[in-house]
Amino acid sequence: MRYRRLRLTLSRQRALWGLVFTGGFIIGFIAFFLGPMIQSIKFAFNELKINPSGFTLTYVGWENFRYALRVDPNFNQVFVETTLRILTDIPAVIIFSFFAATVLNQKFRGRTLARVIFFLPVILTAGVIYQFESGDILHELHVIATEEEVLYSSRVVTSLFLRMQMPEGFTQYVIMAVNRIPAIINASAIPILIFLAGLQGIPFSLYECAKIEGATGWESFWKITFPLISPLFLTNIVYIIVDSFTAPGNRLVELIESTAWGRNIYGVSVAMTWMYFGVIAVILLLVFAVLSRRVVYMEE
Repeated sequence: MRYRRLRLTLSRQRALWGLVFTGGFIIGFIAFFLGPMIQSIKFAFNELKINPSGFTLTYVGWENFRYALRVDPNFNQVFVETTLRILTDIPAVIIFSFFAATVLNQKFRGRTLARVIFFLPVILTAGVIYQFESGDILHELHVIATEEEVLYSSRVVTSLFLRMQMPEGFTQYVIMAVNRIPAIINASAIPILIFLAGLQGIPFSLYECAKIEGATGWESFWKITFPLISPLFLTNIVYIIVDSFTAPGNRLVELIESTAWGRNIYGVSVAMTWMYFGVIAVILLLVFAVLSRRVVYMEE
């Protein structure tokens, strides 16, 4: 008896490979994360007290959420400030990352060294290294000196934009970005690599055809480069949102940790975490809803 060979269409083959590559994450999530997530939901609605034999739970309903929103003196302020700061940083990080990736994609001497330098913030802001740096007095002095230099730069930018009669809102945003240049550079390392990979994946034949047709470099950028790289804008925005909300030095994350381990209010800290997670999820859904329809995918 002969068995017919299973033939899959190209779309089904791609879907199968997608399951293969995401299978490790799915299995790991179910095995290691799903249980603790369900348990954390239970903690958010209970008062958790640690004792020598483990812990005890006392059901309190929505009291932990009410305490975080109405009683805690810092949560609302830090929550709003952190969210707004991250949302305002996203355009600056995207613009800088795309500009840096475009420059690094050009051929010049020392290109490999330049790419390494732009990737250094990923290593320098890693968890253990960041803790060593944050406790170093020389690092603190360097941060203060950098802030003074940035403050002087913002004054120069303000004077320049006032002379150019630029809109006040745009001027204020650029000044804010200048004041946060170190943080923007630190957040740009991975997005630069993603943009760089996308730029290198654009077929050079498209630019040759455009050049034969008489297109300028500016026209090639807006008609070829920008549309074909647009899916990576969505990817990078999602990455920046998630990374910024969980990065070392995030004030809200530090507040949640201090609530749990400093004040021993474990149920409230878990409730804060779930509210934080809910805001991140809503922001990501809005980003997908707005940008997913505006990206261009190259057809093979």
